[in-house]
Amino acid sequence: PDLTGYEKFGLGKVKYNISRIHITAVEFPSASISLIPGTGIKLVIGNASLTFDMNWNIRTWMFKDSGRSTVYISKVFVTAIFSTPLDNAGHTLISLTSCRTTSGDIDIKLNGKS
Repeated sequence: PDLTGYEKFGLGKVKYNISRIHITAVEFPSASISLIPGTGIKLVIGNASLTFDMNWNIRTWMFKDSGRSTVYISKVFVTAIFSTPLDNAGHTLISLTSCRTTSGDIDIKLNGKS
């Protein structure tokens, strides 16, 4: 989905719109799944990366600009715990119990008119 909003800075606010987000690459060089007895499943993803492109535009009381951007996020680590209880009919349900995510580096390349 598109992202639209504004942020207040000093003497005014900056309105922004981010649209046409397109994921171009995802890498999971280290991933593992393990069972946790009596709880469920643990998923660990290490050193992952993500690249996506998007359109952007900003507007302030002084200027406006728009363009295209490429964002590269690296050194992403995710640990997620899923519970796996049974429903009344004996079918397994999957529910996210906890999730922790960290990222190390974010590289943003803005291409605009200004």
